[in-house]
Amino acid sequence: MEGYIHSTESFGTVDGPGIRFVVFFQGCPMRCLYCHNPDTWDIGSGNVRTVESILEEYESYKEFLKNGGITCTGGEPLLQIDFVTELFEKAKEREIHTCLDTSGITFNPNNSEILEKFKKLMKSTDLVMLDIKHINPTEHKKLTGHSNENILSFAEFLRDEGVDLWVRHVVVPGITDKEEYLHELGMFLGGLKNLKALDVLPYHTMGKAKYKELGIEYPLGDTPSAEKSLAFWAKDVIMQGLKDRLIKNRIQD
Repeated sequence: MEGYIHSTESFGTVDGPGIRFVVFFQGCPMRCLYCHNPDTWDIGSGNVRTVESILEEYESYKEFLKNGGITCTGGEPLLQIDFVTELFEKAKEREIHTCLDTSGITFNPNNSEILEKFKKLMKSTDLVMLDIKHINPTEHKKLTGHSNENILSFAEFLRDEGVDLWVRHVVVPGITDKEEYLHELGMFLGGLKNLKALDVLPYHTMGKAKYKELGIEYPLGDTPSAEKSLAFWAKDVIMQGLKDRLIKNRIQD
């Protein structure tokens, strides 16, 4: 099977556990205001690669990938779900740890064909890293151009399927740093028993150069980078919301 790949990275250290081989897929339906990879947006372009060629490239680095594996990211890898599934199934045959880094935007619990494809993929997926951009549906649409309904449903689907989950949330000054929304996000996460980690990341402006190179106006203009202290505070608020949800669950039980 062939897929459209933007690029690969040999020694990824922030894309799942250990040192990993990272596959960046081409194409994304989202237009997040803080996206730092606008060069991955176009669908149906990029380098045409086969599953076998990717696995061969992984094997050439395998001895250096300590406690790692393969991570599929993007762009949005689930636009090419059949390719990811074949890649992960063949990776598991070689006992390679598989990680999917996704926005979850292509999930649709009301479409039986899509649901079956997701269930098939999850059988060969060890870990999902899910980007939750915003917990509030209205604010999420302003930020990404899409509703978050199916994304949150995807998180609950992963819980029901028993797939390990890492959640990542970017703190953008004036956009995703409101206490009420951070607490609400924590309350939602408190209902996910499969949650293994939470990364709260400070917004940065390193993607500006790519926008300039591509001749695209940078959506967030002069919005400043977030201080690490803001990310630490935001994580504390989210964790308090998570704890409040767990307390609420105990009381109801």
